[in-house]
Amino acid sequence: MTEIQRIKCGNGNCYIVANGKDAILVDTGKRDYLDAILEACKPYDMRLLLLTHGHFDHTENAAVLSEKLGIPIAMHKADSDLIDDNMAQSLTAGSLFGRIVLKASLKAFSNQKILTFQPKIFLAQGDDLSEYGIPAKVIGLPGHTNGSIAIDVEGKYLFAGDALMNMLYPTVSLLYHNREEMLNSAKRISGLGDRIIYFGHGKPALNKIWVK
Repeated sequence: MTEIQRIKCGNGNCYIVANGKDAILVDTGKRDYLDAILEACKPYDMRLLLLTHGHFDHTENAAVLSEKLGIPIAMHKADSDLIDDNMAQSLTAGSLFGRIVLKASLKAFSNQKILTFQPKIFLAQGDDLSEYGIPAKVIGLPGHTNGSIAIDVEGKYLFAGDALMNMLYPTVSLLYHNREEMLNSAKRISGLGDRIIYFGHGKPALNKIWVK
């Protein structure tokens, strides 16, 4: 039976997804939350560090966590350019709140320097994660970034990264590199049917029609 632990990292989240003692870590939070994440991982046999995309608030601790937990880093190859430069893929926002978030994000991106890391595994649509002890598959959800991905666990729980957001309320991504792809990805999530959505930002919520 899958166990999910949400680790709140300021305005973001990372997650431990466990099946008995086997577990994977989804995203890494920011540097300030490293000790809390390591403590939360102690009860488990951590098998994999999966990054939903390449922005620093999801990857800042990747190098240290990979070393200390002895686990490989996995992400989509299309976000490799973001490891060293979060400005490598342009971002746009449509709403007023989105533009506020965008301004803060771009300032953080330009000032932030993370420890570089090299993913050992590049994930793609349909990849099965059962070899890491978790009954989950990878779903490609480009739009927020070129290489945004989610994991669908047991057909019940979807870890969507920033393909969707729940900062003030559950919605499509407030920031996007490609708006059309972002909306198509949101429609794809709706098409999955009943799921609990675990966001990169905000509390979990039920799946719904995200684009009307």
